[in-house]
Amino acid sequence: MTKNFRETLNEQMRDPEFQNEWDSLDVEFQIIKAMLDGRSEQQVTQSELSRLTGIAQGDISKIENGSANPSVKTLSRLASGLGKKLKITFEKSL
Repeated sequence: MTKNFRETLNEQMRDPEFQNEWDSLDVEFQIIKAMLDGRSEQQVTQSELSRLTGIAQGDISKIENGSANPSVKTLSRLASGLGKKLKITFEKSL
């Protein structure tokens, strides 16, 4: 029987090095999820979001697949294009 993603992830999370790497990517995952959810809610494609924001469709794609590190200004433009407001917080580390 093969393991599903959650079972495999739970096993790997027992490794402190893996856990640290996973945690370090959390903000990136949050940005990607927010963009995908926002586009789904607004029913806009990457191309349409590009037209709304003036950000190249290729750059939107790179952000969504985790291969770009957008500036706060870019994130703000994307949020606005999705009818949202960008909110950044600093929270206490665990």
